[in-house]
Amino acid sequence: MRLARFEVPFWFYCAAFAAGTGWLQTQERLPAVAWVWAWPLAASVLLLPRARQHALDLTRQGAILLLVAALGFAYAAWRAELRLAERLPAQAEGADVMLAGRVSGLPQVTPWGQVFDFDLAPGQAPGAPGLRRVRLSWYAPRGVEPVPRPFRAGQAWRLAARLKQPHGQLNFTGFDYEAWLLQHAIGATGYVRAQPAPQLLAQEAAGFSAALDAMRARIRNHILQVLGQAPYAGVIAALVVGDQQAIPTWQWRDFNRTGVTHLMSISGLHVTLLAGLAAALAGWTWRRVPYLALRWPAHNAAAVVGFAAALGYSLLAGFQIPAQRTLFMLAAVAGGLLLARRPSAFSLLGLALLTVCVFDPWATLAAGFWLSFGAVAALLWVGEGRIGRLGTLGGWALAQAAVTLALAPALLLLFQQVSLVSPLANALAIPLVSWIITPLALLGGLAAGWQAPLVWAQELMAGLGDLLHALAGWPMLVRPQPGWAALLLALAGVAWMLLPRGMPARWLGALMFLPLLWPPEERPAPGHFDATVLDVGQGTAVLLQTARHRLLYDSGPSYGESDAGERVVLPALRAAGELRLDGLVLTHNDNDHIGGAASLLREADAGWLLTSVPLTAGTAWPVPRRLPCVRGQHWRWDGVDFDMLNPPPQAYHEARADNAMSCVLKISSGSQALLLTGDAERPTEAEMAAEVPRSLSSSVLMAGHHGSATSTVPAFLAAVRPSVVIFSAGYRNRYGHPHWRVLGDVRRAGATIYRTDRDGALRLRFEPQAVTVASAAERRRRYWQLRR
Repeated sequence: MRLARFEVPFWFYCAAFAAGTGWLQTQERLPAVAWVWAWPLAASVLLLPRARQHALDLTRQGAILLLVAALGFAYAAWRAELRLAERLPAQAEGADVMLAGRVSGLPQVTPWGQVFDFDLAPGQAPGAPGLRRVRLSWYAPRGVEPVPRPFRAGQAWRLAARLKQPHGQLNFTGFDYEAWLLQHAIGATGYVRAQPAPQLLAQEAAGFSAALDAMRARIRNHILQVLGQAPYAGVIAALVVGDQQAIPTWQWRDFNRTGVTHLMSISGLHVTLLAGLAAALAGWTWRRVPYLALRWPAHNAAAVVGFAAALGYSLLAGFQIPAQRTLFMLAAVAGGLLLARRPSAFSLLGLALLTVCVFDPWATLAAGFWLSFGAVAALLWVGEGRIGRLGTLGGWALAQAAVTLALAPALLLLFQQVSLVSPLANALAIPLVSWIITPLALLGGLAAGWQAPLVWAQELMAGLGDLLHALAGWPMLVRPQPGWAALLLALAGVAWMLLPRGMPARWLGALMFLPLLWPPEERPAPGHFDATVLDVGQGTAVLLQTARHRLLYDSGPSYGESDAGERVVLPALRAAGELRLDGLVLTHNDNDHIGGAASLLREADAGWLLTSVPLTAGTAWPVPRRLPCVRGQHWRWDGVDFDMLNPPPQAYHEARADNAMSCVLKISSGSQALLLTGDAERPTEAEMAAEVPRSLSSSVLMAGHHGSATSTVPAFLAAVRPSVVIFSAGYRNRYGHPHWRVLGDVRRAGATIYRTDRDGALRLRFEPQAVTVASAAERRRRYWQLRR
């Protein structure tokens, strides 16, 4: 019997190319481009002549898929080598350089000045010939009110800057800032020097990009000027020009908890709607002008106008990934209409996927890439001939259910949480934002003389925002970060559950979700404990875990618009599967130790708080029980001992500096112990060595005050006798921490040194007889992390 010949769909090849580009982004080192192109050639050897045998035919098509994936890998490697060549050389760090170029994109307004991307003119970066784009901070002079913001989109400047290589905090989970900088072609970061004073060369630099950025800035300024202090003015600006920085943090928190963040800037749905409206209007007009209708079909004209509208909106809003994906799909649709061809919906999605990965080989690093393409794929999976037959409400309900179900595994992998109220929130928000608010915002933003649509859009958004704020109080599903096996099994379950009605045993797909929802938990055994020193930059945050209890020692710094509690600590808790702390220690009243506490406690519960911070300084900390940390406090969790060694009781009746009031905590498991010293300095170390000398001995010491020259003196090292010393400090911080003299003292003491600015976050596993240390730099090593 002759077997039917199997034809691989076109979108399989597109997915294979995307998989190849994504695989490159998982590599620890970049392969040599000189031989990486040999991979596709080697794969092509597997291509067999067209054979009659079914097995050989399948082998041949599988080999073609392998060839396409190898091409994607080789292409991404080539692009990555070119991109890395545009980085600042290590020898150029820390030096003042004169730069000439233009302000790219929309500058970000901060409480202390501005942050903006700066595209350099050719040959205008001494010592770094390949440097093309840098991200700069500008700090306004102190005491000047209102804070000036001199840098505007599209302007040309000559300025002095101090640069450093791309660097970001690196934790075991969470956002990778260095990967983001790589994707956005930013080869260095730094700040503008006050002297010599920056020189404005032109209000608008030459070129299309500069003109487009200047236009986007004018439209944003017009929107914000019209709406003034209206609470959702930032959302309206984001919908028109893609300025997500204009949206306050508290609104992003509501949008995240209700699952509608994809609507609050440019999205594929907005682009499609605008293209559809433009195409419908163009087709209607074309048919009513005989001269035009006789010379070119109306549907062709509608396709061209619709695509042009989508292209214009995408450029206006910053050409973000959701807009790219939709634009490329619309281009394929328009091309099919013009060529009298009708490609399948999955072929269009595959073509968009291929085009995005060719345009941006780092697209797979962005969460929006997976959520955007995943949502469309789910809609196509359930929409083939089904949604239309269910009527408007039935089809809408099926689409919402499909997207929610399909994206749940990806959301748990990426963010370890899923909004349970998301289907309801999206059912209400999508029609209002996409069909009413966005068109009104665009009309008011582009029609400078007509302000009413902007006011109407803001009022509607304010009403929706109040509703979303109420829904944001609903619980979130938080689970530990799943493994790949559980993820793939859940995705298979999604596909099975969304099969057409009549397929047998669709309920079995729900069972395939069980490993995703209840993964095996990794907890220390009784008598053991884990300590994770989080990379929060210039600050401290240590997460301690016993068999059944969890404690956080300090919450890291505030960064201005955000803080370590929101950006680092909460993702670490979500990855562990529970937004709960049994205890919290906030050592003393310094921003780099307590700056993240308010955001942390807004999302996570804490059983009690120990701190030396005065009550008036911590009114934003909602905890059931708050006590001062005092020497002599002791508790035992799951066979692990916790002892507070500072401050002594009398310190609260003396005029001691904040650093001297640091809560010093020792955690012990058998013969192994961890000593956390906050910002304790030489006098505090000497006092502890004199009054509690036997309590200081520890196998691991976290150096006081981030390695300042005023802490971790030789006498204290001799009292502690650590085998490992950890420094939590920011990369190239302005204080010079850790100090070279302290590093020398630690080396002479024979201890192994770990640094968060070099090693990223650290995970220490304490057993009664041994301590093991793992670093995020080892676990998450990637080719773009040049310094590690």
